[in-house]
Amino acid sequence: MKILITGSDGQLGSELKNLLKNKQSELGAIPELIKDAKIVCIDISELDITNKEAVVVYTQKTRPDIIINCAAYTNVDDCEKNIDEAFQVNAIGARNMAIGAQEIKAKLIHISTDYVFSGDGCRLYREFDLPDPQSVYGASKYLGEQYVREFCSKYFIVRTAWLYGYVGNNFVKTIMKVGREKGLLKVVNDQIGNPTNAVDLAYHILKIAETSEYGIYHCAGNGECSWFDFAKKIVEYAGIKATVSPCTTKEYPRPAKRPAYSVLDNMMLRCTVGDEMRNWQDALKSFISKYSEV
Repeated sequence: MKILITGSDGQLGSELKNLLKNKQSELGAIPELIKDAKIVCIDISELDITNKEAVVVYTQKTRPDIIINCAAYTNVDDCEKNIDEAFQVNAIGARNMAIGAQEIKAKLIHISTDYVFSGDGCRLYREFDLPDPQSVYGASKYLGEQYVREFCSKYFIVRTAWLYGYVGNNFVKTIMKVGREKGLLKVVNDQIGNPTNAVDLAYHILKIAETSEYGIYHCAGNGECSWFDFAKKIVEYAGIKATVSPCTTKEYPRPAKRPAYSVLDNMMLRCTVGDEMRNWQDALKSFISKYSEV
């Protein structure tokens, strides 16, 4: 078996590489069917996924059994300014990967986001809820989902939220850095979601990859919190002497609208391969303890 990972240098791609190399994660061993798979890892320097011809040629040449598309334009605020680029990567890139996968009959796992929802409600979002993106980032990712469903018959769309990992920049690392340097943090308290450890997400991606349980999945840390709650726990678990104060979204305006409540419910996981995603606090505590050792 051969697995192709796009966006392999990012925080999720890097975690997938690490998991496939070590055959074991904090949550358990990887599935037997893919334990000995050959891994092909590429990033933008090896393949521009916005180029359909290049994608088709590359997939025909390498002929993977499973494609995990982690490549994305993820700077939410920059997407508001660079609309064309956001859609090229998040929508057209997803379409191209779907076309490439379909031609060689490969499974495609495409990573999406909670930003496909409006976030204006007050209950958990399940896989059957209708998307209503409110930002360019969310709209581009939702169009990418639609293209995947249209052009590939063997697809898994995996939506996640508030992702952090050992590689690259993320909220957890930023809070630890600023907390240590300034000792004072102001964080929004009126945006609610579920933080997700990239270790947990990578493990579940491989769990579904070996199956034919195709469809849309939500895969996020269990439980919910605000960014303020999240920041307080980061400071606490890291042992940082810093004061974290709450503020409102209006006090901290950003170019892109953020969902006020975008908590994902892992219903499809529970109904198929099983939901082993950790409670967000447990997963965060584990991450910080291991990150401090690196």
